[in-house]
Amino acid sequence: MVNLNQEQIAQPTATNMFNKKNDLLSTAMKRTSEWIFSQEIPSDVTVRAGGTSFSLHKFPLVSKCGYIRKLVSESTDTDLAVIDIPGIPGGAEAFELAAKFCYGINFEISTENIAMLRCVAEYLEMTEDHAVGNLVERTEKYLHGVALKSLAGAVTILHSSEILLPLAEKVKLVSRCIDMIAFVACRDSHFSASGRAESDKNDSISSKSSMSNTKPVVEWWAEDLTVLRIDFFQRVLIAMMARGFKQNALGPILMLYAQKSLRGLEIFGKGRKKIEAREEHEKRVVLETIVSLLPREKNAMSISFLSMLLRAAIHLETTVACRLDLEKRMALQLGQAVLDDLLIPSYSFTGDTLFDVETVQRIMVNYLEYEMEGNRSGYNADEEYISSSQSDMECVTRLMESYLAEIASDRNLSVSKFISLAELIPEQSRITEDGMYRSIDIYLKAHPALSDMERKKACSVMDCQKLSREACAHAAQNDRLPVQTVVQVLYYEQQRLREVMDSSLNDSPSLPSKPNKFSIEIHPVLDELSTLRKENQDLKLELVKMKMRLKEIAKSDDPKASFGSPSGNRLSFDKPPLPRKSFISSISKTIGRFIWADGIVPQSAKRRNKPSKDRRHSIS
Repeated sequence: MVNLNQEQIAQPTATNMFNKKNDLLSTAMKRTSEWIFSQEIPSDVTVRAGGTSFSLHKFPLVSKCGYIRKLVSESTDTDLAVIDIPGIPGGAEAFELAAKFCYGINFEISTENIAMLRCVAEYLEMTEDHAVGNLVERTEKYLHGVALKSLAGAVTILHSSEILLPLAEKVKLVSRCIDMIAFVACRDSHFSASGRAESDKNDSISSKSSMSNTKPVVEWWAEDLTVLRIDFFQRVLIAMMARGFKQNALGPILMLYAQKSLRGLEIFGKGRKKIEAREEHEKRVVLETIVSLLPREKNAMSISFLSMLLRAAIHLETTVACRLDLEKRMALQLGQAVLDDLLIPSYSFTGDTLFDVETVQRIMVNYLEYEMEGNRSGYNADEEYISSSQSDMECVTRLMESYLAEIASDRNLSVSKFISLAELIPEQSRITEDGMYRSIDIYLKAHPALSDMERKKACSVMDCQKLSREACAHAAQNDRLPVQTVVQVLYYEQQRLREVMDSSLNDSPSLPSKPNKFSIEIHPVLDELSTLRKENQDLKLELVKMKMRLKEIAKSDDPKASFGSPSGNRLSFDKPPLPRKSFISSISKTIGRFIWADGIVPQSAKRRNKPSKDRRHSIS
């Protein structure tokens, strides 16, 4: 029993003696270093670190730096005079601060230099095994007690760690900073959302004021995060989402980061700048990463921002997947687009069109596919899409009519491209054909050398019986239209006048109304006709998609073909198997049957549209 008590007493006594010994040794080394420094004793070693030479003394360095102690002890030269430290993290500045610490010279530790100090301390092995209160311990205390207590400090340290890899990863500086940023951002976002919900519960506020409440919360850490490198920025956002941050709230952060990181990239037409290969690669990586982080919900991103990203993607020649992803996201927001969002310039110098028509065509095809899928189920497989209202479809129709009229004046726009884009304009939303007529008139005026057959094809996308009286009056005197089209316009106008006259003669209030068998049966007929029209639209969409695929296959067979790329790098799609001839023939026959059921004359591609009433009918 006595022996046990003696052992228990002996252990703390031995520990205390060891600590006292280390303290005395540390104090002795500090005094020795101060004495050496004050007496200006000639240096006995030259340390070359970070491209700079330092004239120092072995004793204070060896006493705290395990790395230098190992070099001295393992050296065959008994009077080692030069020590090389290659690849020291932080370079000459970091080593100078570490040397000052060895000499006991005071300097300030801050969030700006803590990452550098922590890494150089790890590299030089300045641990407790060599001295009490060494630099590793001092930097860790500052990190836990000061630097990682705020989001701004964590962002500053993370930004400083970009040039300290891989050592910054080894000492877990990067992971700790990312966890801290994600924690603070999610915590403040949660409190902000709770405050807004409580405010909405107590009193009614408008959506505009609600957006203004969220803006300051988003801005303060969004601005801080824009200094990070793209890989660290991506890891921060992933960590935030892992902690429950809503993906659709990432939009403002991504917009700010993209605007800053893609700054200086002129992407409009002839004024675009030629950037260096390295900078171009960096911007391409940034853009592709941002696209991969975009929210997938509808209306989560501004279509103007998506349009800007798409133009940059075309200019930087990003991957096919990146461009197609942006096109699909733009299709989701197409109902909120304006004309400028779709006026994507062509970057080919081979005499092609001024605008990238094929990109807009793919966006429109994606939109119609989403619309078809939304009409069936309301959502797609990823729950990204809710079927748009009729007003959205009408907005898209007017937008595409405006786009068609804008590009119609391009002298390099072929008839096939003009027709393929016009055929995509939704038929059910075209109440009149005035907008389509205006586009055709502009196209014919800009292309006076077209043959009669080409002019007929261009006019075939217009349903003459849906023109307004003003448009009919203009078309009847338009010598740019083919004769057959003018005859159709006059015929339908005469038929319309006859119907108006017959209805006015038959409209007598004195005669008793009798039940009309035809009026009773008209509703089922109209429903069937509406169904046929919808199936007709679906089949035409499939044909357009098939034509686009065949066009891409033809381009892939041509080694000189390019896909919107000034350098000729082709971005090709997956090659589908060629459809069988019998399948195309059956579709053609079915479409012909639907078209005959839909109208009076067998026009191959009729569409309907509702333009704004104050729009001009011609450029003349």
